[in-house]
Amino acid sequence: MTTRPISEQTTIQTTIDIEVDGRTARKDRNRVAVLDAVLSLFTEDNLIPSPDEVAQRSGVSLRSVYRYFADTEALLRAAIDRHLERIQPLAIIDQLGVGTFEQRLSNFLDARLRLYEAVASTARASRLRAATSELIRDQLEASRVQLRNQTGQQFAAELDQLSPKARRAAFAAVDTLTQMECIDLYRSNRQFSGAATREMLAITITQMLTNY
Repeated sequence: MTTRPISEQTTIQTTIDIEVDGRTARKDRNRVAVLDAVLSLFTEDNLIPSPDEVAQRSGVSLRSVYRYFADTEALLRAAIDRHLERIQPLAIIDQLGVGTFEQRLSNFLDARLRLYEAVASTARASRLRAATSELIRDQLEASRVQLRNQTGQQFAAELDQLSPKARRAAFAAVDTLTQMECIDLYRSNRQFSGAATREMLAITITQMLTNY
């Protein structure tokens, strides 16, 4: 049995490692391209794109799409997860609960409307898939809870001035008005501009939280 010199063995192993790393990097790039294609189709109101459509948009073969994702549900779920991870920083409000009411309201509305513009199409797709996917339902509810908690912290000073019954009603109303579903009714269904939506929300929230 012939044993290769150690230097030759090392060279062969290095070549193999480079080839494996290259295949892995290519697979990762293709997988991301597939997910980004799904998100692109979402923005065109194609909320349940077929694997064929995704393959065509991404430039990745249909066979590879099926190799990366077991089925359409797994593909859409992964795309939604990728999008939510990317836009998470947009949900953050600096110095939460700090400042005058006017300052906090302005910062709050800026953040919510900025978030809406980033997630509108994906959020619609999530709500559509939630009927048949427990994971996506849980994901949606977690997002709603995050936004609800943020609302409570941002307007804690005003809510604390209300009676328990009034506080519960006002908090529920402000939370509902500023969840993504409701903003989508303003922007998409009613066709209000971003500026008009912001103005109406500002007037309504001010009335609910400061007229006591």
